[in-house]
Amino acid sequence: MPNILILGGGAAGLAAGLAAAQSAPRAQVVVLERSPRPGKKLLATGNGRCNLDNTGIAPERYFTADPAALLPLLDAVNAADPLGWFRALGLYTRTDEAGRIYPYSNQAADVLALLEHHLAQHHVQLRTGCTVRTLSQSRSGYAVQFETAEGSTEILRADAVICAMGGAAGPQFGTDGFGTRFAAQCGGRTEPLYPCLTALQCAKPNKTLAGIRAKAAASLLDGSRVLAAETGEVQFTDYGLSGICIMQLSGLLAPGRSPKAPAVELDLFPALDEAALTALFRSHAAQTAGDSPAGFWLGLLNRKLGCAVWSAAGLRDGNAPAVLTAGQWQKLAHTAKHWRFEGLTPCGWKQAQVTGGGLSLREVDAHFQFQGCPGLYFVGETLDCAGSCGGFNLHWAFGSGIAAGRDAARRVQRQRKK
Repeated sequence: MPNILILGGGAAGLAAGLAAAQSAPRAQVVVLERSPRPGKKLLATGNGRCNLDNTGIAPERYFTADPAALLPLLDAVNAADPLGWFRALGLYTRTDEAGRIYPYSNQAADVLALLEHHLAQHHVQLRTGCTVRTLSQSRSGYAVQFETAEGSTEILRADAVICAMGGAAGPQFGTDGFGTRFAAQCGGRTEPLYPCLTALQCAKPNKTLAGIRAKAAASLLDGSRVLAAETGEVQFTDYGLSGICIMQLSGLLAPGRSPKAPAVELDLFPALDEAALTALFRSHAAQTAGDSPAGFWLGLLNRKLGCAVWSAAGLRDGNAPAVLTAGQWQKLAHTAKHWRFEGLTPCGWKQAQVTGGGLSLREVDAHFQFQGCPGLYFVGETLDCAGSCGGFNLHWAFGSGIAAGRDAARRVQRQRKK
């Protein structure tokens, strides 16, 4: 019988399995993964480059229903030092100008291969094609019933079980929200799941702008109140808005906590205030000989994008830049800095990078052990904690897995001494 059983072979599960085996070399550790291969979602992170951490880890970079409960858990993740742990395994990394940390090879496959290598070195048994069905508690520990790759039903008993079965984001990688449902079956209180770090659909998208990208400051508003702002590249799509800064804002659209009238405002010229932009537009019109809106945007914005701003300002195609009034120039500048998009709906699970919601953070202790169930742990995306883009989610996944794996190992070693 395995001493420690890991449910899920993603980032958190693999880290938990290896950390447990490192901390208790004589323990039997088994990882059950539903997919034919472990780490499928890990391979896709960072566009295949594996953005595994960030130099700017802070509580405000995470979305949760309970920020106060997050603090001790994030402290535990930081104390686990996932980046230092990887470097001790032999991973050499690079850090970009935004603080995002990648393997030096820029290959997510190398991170997975390194984990698999060390799992094998520590004799961790990795079983794929296994679908977990039930978990039950007994005096001697836990019993997990699952369906094997061959279709038979099997039961494994263990002293400790670490649940790392992920959330609902990215069903193409084999996830379906079972981890959270499993936590609820175990009696845990959960927060509603929602697609997080995803593009936004708009009520009236301008399909002609699809594919155009522009640097901008994007603000999420509830009516006229600004809730959050991000700066970066915005991508216009045939359904609405995308890009990292838009995806960051989507994390605030949680069920029960999202604004009643959400809207996004784009500032296409964040370096200038409205008065300076008005003056720029007037002087630019004199410098460019164009007598049409399309010609006016030469050197300022993509022409299609500029013409869309022109129209949003209430100006017609027939309005020549040379004859605009002072009021019209001011209105154009105001629109370019406050271009509003309403009727926002997050795109679905397939486009979401991570799952918002999950098992309430107060249901686990500082070692990620489920309250009232010694030896049962929940880690990674099963919990109500979703990070911003840029390595924050893998920091949480790896760190929570390491912390739980080490604690499970300590528990098993204590039981052996009794």
